[in-house]
Amino acid sequence: MKLYESETVELKEIYTSDLKKEIVAFANTNGGTIYVGVQDSGEIIGLDNADFVMQQISNSLRDSIRPDISMFTNIELLQEENIFFIKLTVSQGTKKPYYLSEKGLKPTGVYVRSGTTSAPASEDAIRMMIKMTDGDSFESNRSLVQDLTLNRLNEEFKKRNLEFTKVQMKNLGILSADDIYTNMGLLVSDQCRHSIKFAIFQGTDKLVFKDRKEFTGSIFVQLTDAYKTIDFYNGTKATFHDLLRTDERDYPEDAVREALLNAIVHRDYSFSGSTFINLYSDRLEIISLGGLVSGLSLEAAMLGASQPRNEKLAALFYRMKLIEAYGTGINKIMSCYKGLPVQPEFENVEGAFRVVLPNIHAKNLSLEDEKYLPILKLFEKKKEITRSDVEEILGIGTTHAINMLKEMLDKNLISKVGNGRLTRYVSK
Repeated sequence: MKLYESETVELKEIYTSDLKKEIVAFANTNGGTIYVGVQDSGEIIGLDNADFVMQQISNSLRDSIRPDISMFTNIELLQEENIFFIKLTVSQGTKKPYYLSEKGLKPTGVYVRSGTTSAPASEDAIRMMIKMTDGDSFESNRSLVQDLTLNRLNEEFKKRNLEFTKVQMKNLGILSADDIYTNMGLLVSDQCRHSIKFAIFQGTDKLVFKDRKEFTGSIFVQLTDAYKTIDFYNGTKATFHDLLRTDERDYPEDAVREALLNAIVHRDYSFSGSTFINLYSDRLEIISLGGLVSGLSLEAAMLGASQPRNEKLAALFYRMKLIEAYGTGINKIMSCYKGLPVQPEFENVEGAFRVVLPNIHAKNLSLEDEKYLPILKLFEKKKEITRSDVEEILGIGTTHAINMLKEMLDKNLISKVGNGRLTRYVSK
């Protein structure tokens, strides 16, 4: 009996721990046969302790390779002229990619057969195997990152007195049936690879940049950090009716919350890019990747129709009472602006969805008139202002302040009340 190495045959003189790489490679490709006790030349030299080696191989299959590959392997003890050697048959697996449990779902742990050698698979090849095996649902696919922690998610469950066990993790789609983290698990983990980028611009375009932040970590951390940052910049304007003062935010808080939740729950996470939040003097924009699910029009979404792209993620947010019901987000945002002269805008294009929340207190200033913004913002805290207030906020002299106030009166941005030392100015 003469044996030769090929794409489907591997010869091993003795057993070593590297044998598991060959097993993984065959299971991930077209299957194959491994002979132990046979030299590279094809000469059968046998094994002194064949029974023990068979047990080592069996243990390696059980303990060192994931998912479970035992049902796709068969170990035989062969004999030729009183020489014992082992034949290990590996069939192509149905749960590819198989990987070394100590290395995980990455090139150092996933091998494929290439000619007569076993080589590490590329990340693209690993993704393709996952997609072919698990289907097109991103959140249900196995995560390429398996070294995950769920500290923040655990905290969120504790706040709500919810049970957080391995059974719950499987029910929520965080873990697969064979204890492998899914992409859903990656999203809610502390190692989430997606982020939210927040930019603040002076004025109504991107010509003058003021600040930038990026929120990372579990999407629950990102949600909290993004909302707090928007809230920090969400100005408050005081309105007075006789002696009664009413505070009103530039952006209705419920509208901000719904827009942010929708961007996180419904974006397409198969894109690696970030969710963008852009804050201008007159509007807040939230841009999420993916657009509406194929077949769902913007008109249908405006009517309340809903088809979550990430059903497991939406179900988790619903369970945690972050969202109340599917398909209500846009209507809630619209209701926050009911009766106001400015209205939110929704735009769906291929690959992206944009929500624009207008600043209900913004004045439509030209680029030339934006120098008056610091003065106009004084009215967020005061019903009336004086010339001295303008001098202080801008750090200018009396003559300059008088001229600026006169310009604003001429442009009908403010009104004058009283005369002489009792002169006051109110916002229009």
